Amino acid sequence: MHREPLLRLLRRYLERWPEDRPRVARVIEFVRAHEDCFERSCREGHVTGSAWILSPDHRYVLLTHHRKLGRWLQLGGHADGDNDPLRVALREAREESGMRWFRPLPEEPEPVPLDVDVHDIPACSDEPSHAHFDVRFLLEAEPGQELVASEESQALQWVERTRLCDFVDEESQLRMEFRARSVLATLAAGRPPRD
Repeated sequence: MHREPLLRLLRRYLERWPEDRPRVARVIEFVRAHEDCFERSCREGHVTGSAWILSPDHRYVLLTHHRKLGRWLQLGGHADGDNDPLRVALREAREESGMRWFRPLPEEPEPVPLDVDVHDIPACSDEPSHAHFDVRFLLEAEPGQELVASEESQALQWVERTRLCDFVDEESQLRMEFRARSVLATLAAGRPPRD
């Protein structure tokens, strides 16, 4: 079953972030009910992948000012049939930033997501309102790469993490930042995150 790797990943995610059980239960229910959950054509919603991208020194997070939504967001997008959310997050990070090289944090044989979120997308042109079942990963950009904004973005900006609240106020984005701090602190202490 092409959905089983995602379901397995979500179970591993719950081992690390058990407080997210209600939200993840909704994602699991959706994935089990929709064989086409990775396709944009699934009108109720679809699985997406996002990246919370840190600068090499971890002082900055990369945000895009989304052209359609008019807000600062993390980079990410549609799976378009790909059943591996990390691969989706990496692809979208490359397409939307112009950078090529990232490493997931923490580096593990199979990295665990930083966050899982379900959010509603408003109707736009020929697309009805629907849900994004977003699987988000913490990535570190390799040094010395130039940013090149995609057509989806009005701007790309490295935002000092201490000033994040000047750019975003959504609970899910602030949750990613809080968790990124937790992951980095445990990595610095030599412990596995939340294990």
